Amino acid sequence: MSRVCQITNRGTQSGGSIARRGLSKQSGGVGLRVTGVTKRKFKVNVQKKRLWVPEIGEYVTVKLSTRALKTVNKKGAYRVLIDAGILKPKRT
Repeated sequence: MSRVCQITNRGTQSGGSIARRGLSKQSGGVGLRVTGVTKRKFKVNVQKKRLWVPEIGEYVTVKLSTRALKTVNKKGAYRVLIDAGILKPKRT
């Protein structure tokens, strides 16, 4: 199961962690020195949720990030799922 949001398409990103040592010049030292750089991963907080969509009268199960969950709460599930391409617009 990949860690990718179905709404925002955000996934795991790679980056770096910098280790510094020393006393800053402002505090009377000779300055901070970089003593190591290591690779790390920034993982998306993905949740599996069942969303009730009142426009179609059924539940839809999606994997979405917590940021996308806030968007669903703001705009509504039906509109967000249509914009993401998960649902097709209903015919009137």
